[in-house]
Amino acid sequence: MKVLKSLPARLLLAIATGIIAGLVLPREAMVVVVTIKYIIGQLITFCVPLIIIGFIAPSITKLGNNATRMLSVAVFIAYLSSILAAFLSTGAGFAIIPHLSIVTDPESLRELPDVAFQLDIPQIMPVMSALVLSVLLGLAVVWTKAKTLSLVLQEFQNVVLEIVKKIIIPVLPFFIAATFCALAWEGSITRQAPVFLVIILIVLVGHYIWLAVLYGTASLYSHRSGLEVISHYGPAYLTAVGTMSSAATLAVALDCARKSKNLRRDLVDFGIPLFANIHLCGSVLTEVFFVMAISKVLYGHLPSVGSMILFCFLLGVFAIGAPGVPGGTVMASLGLITGILGFDSDGTALMLAVFALQDSFGTACNVTGDGALTLILTGYAEKHKIKEVHTDIDFS
Repeated sequence: MKVLKSLPARLLLAIATGIIAGLVLPREAMVVVVTIKYIIGQLITFCVPLIIIGFIAPSITKLGNNATRMLSVAVFIAYLSSILAAFLSTGAGFAIIPHLSIVTDPESLRELPDVAFQLDIPQIMPVMSALVLSVLLGLAVVWTKAKTLSLVLQEFQNVVLEIVKKIIIPVLPFFIAATFCALAWEGSITRQAPVFLVIILIVLVGHYIWLAVLYGTASLYSHRSGLEVISHYGPAYLTAVGTMSSAATLAVALDCARKSKNLRRDLVDFGIPLFANIHLCGSVLTEVFFVMAISKVLYGHLPSVGSMILFCFLLGVFAIGAPGVPGGTVMASLGLITGILGFDSDGTALMLAVFALQDSFGTACNVTGDGALTLILTGYAEKHKIKEVHTDIDFS
């Protein structure tokens, strides 16, 4: 069936299978489940530094090699939108999550058995080392105009993307099924299911609030109606919900943006494809709220304010280099989740599952928000008397 080929469908099946198995399996069988979860978790953790280097460094070289004033403005407002959405989500998390009916009594949970054997797969370097290396390497390639190394980084990005698509994503359903099986056997996940439904609804409301903020700000800055722009975005929003991909939605998004009389055509052709890759406000907003909620559910407390501030600033950087696959934002930022917030394998598996299930709405928020940023670019060009460049480029 075609439906089962989609990642959300496979994850839903994995979650359901894991929960049912966790409710009926004896302790002896759980030894096998825990061991499988541990080995796959080690594989995913090993790949985290590779994902960071493979996507952050090449993204910096791409931006640097084509640096212009408009590109700098575009990257700045995309990053600003993402981190402000992250801080909005952080504030909402500290205000709302403590009042949700989250049970955090570990004494009533069954203790999982130990793994049958350990297969440790150490990372090639710590997560923060990978991040610093990526930034420095990307900048150095731009400064020295090292074309050969730039091409090598692009090839490495393609290699890492294939690892993500052909190894990490295919094993995710098994990892998540094993994780939910363990959580159900413990007794924690079955008590928290209603809470996660409420959390997803809160995140959806957050998407619409942030879109209102973006379009309101764009209208004030450009002195043009943001409502006129967003009125054309219905087809793009629905396409993003259906495809879970900004890339797959690009042709429709361009068509919608070109129908707006308030957006300059040259900036639509420039901004919409660019923002499709670097502007992930909806995904970032979602991830921030989810990590706070999961921290409360699994560990009994919210992350510290300082940890969340650092997490938000770095998440904006990671989002720019996120791979173009479902759940790519959270996949690229696994190192932040484990390194800064201290999540273990249960936390990362739960984060991957819950995030992927609603990722279509996060993608729709990202795509729709691109129209607001293009309106800001239009206002900037007019204020600085940047002449319009006529183009016949066809992105369809």
